[in-house]
Amino acid sequence: MAAVVGIAELRRPGGYVVQVLAVAALYYGSARLGLLRELSVGSAVFTPIYPPTGVSVAALLILGIGCWPGITLGALALILTISPPGPDLVGILFGNTAAPVCAAILLHWARFRPDLGRFRDGLALVFLGALAAMTISATVGVGMLVLTDKLAVHAFWPVWLAWWVGDAMGVLLVTPLLLMLGRLRRPLHLGRWREATALTVITCVLVPLATYSSISLLFLVYPLIIWAALRFQLAGAVLCALFTSVMATIAATDGSGAFQGLSPVEIMAKLQAFNGTMALTALLMSALITEQRNTRRSVERACQELVEVLEHLTAGDVPLPRPQTDTDADGTADADRTGDSDRTGDGDGTGGRSSPAP
Repeated sequence: MAAVVGIAELRRPGGYVVQVLAVAALYYGSARLGLLRELSVGSAVFTPIYPPTGVSVAALLILGIGCWPGITLGALALILTISPPGPDLVGILFGNTAAPVCAAILLHWARFRPDLGRFRDGLALVFLGALAAMTISATVGVGMLVLTDKLAVHAFWPVWLAWWVGDAMGVLLVTPLLLMLGRLRRPLHLGRWREATALTVITCVLVPLATYSSISLLFLVYPLIIWAALRFQLAGAVLCALFTSVMATIAATDGSGAFQGLSPVEIMAKLQAFNGTMALTALLMSALITEQRNTRRSVERACQELVEVLEHLTAGDVPLPRPQTDTDADGTADADRTGDSDRTGDGDGTGGRSSPAP
């Protein structure tokens, strides 16, 4: 339904301009946040988590293909504020835009549902939206730096890997969070609030301890991720993973805790490996648990309907016909019949990525 609203707004010139400017502002603002923490690999500077890629993919899934100029404008504003324009500007803008566009197209082809209510949706976002599509921005961006002699040829692959992982982390951590905001449920019951508060307090104590301890204790965060996914599904798992990733990034850029005494390349490898495995665990586990819960609800509804029919037959009454509900086997709305492409925004999209090294 969000896609229908987005398409309707695009038909109005005023609404279209507002959408484009809003996407550009979100892109630029999230990029400035990402650039607060940087790591160096050779002569290149990169951000371990680049939020604009997640903002871009989410905007395309929610608003549709027409919002792509906002992503390009946001990327252009960012580049112009951190380095003078050069011959590589057009190429980098193309890569920044093409990667999220490709991500949205691939997700559309995979019949992705923004509610992430199926395990296949989590797999699609990880392997198509993040890992596959973000190779475009990394390849184009680093390639332009090499062609313009801003980066040595032998440094191509280390910088490419850092750029690619940073973009992918933005999709894995930020996109699910933004998609989740449009589907917030009513407030939790008192008992769930108590559990959520306990999880928050423990996370705020344990995560800084794990990231800043001189002993390698990063593995301690995984029980928290599992707890959050089991009890609060996508919302809990993504928020916990995002907080942990931010704390690990701060510790890495400060050279503290588990990252103390490591070379820049070793810091980059350790941080990105940790962030990547943690984000994958949170996203895929929460998607799997949500799918199982939906399947259980579907089975419970079917059993309840069968009980009602049997009661009518036992009493000698003719059972009343039940209203048709377009639900599939896993308990989620049948996107094949209501327009799966509409629920992913036009399915096609655009987005952007990180800035060149000065």
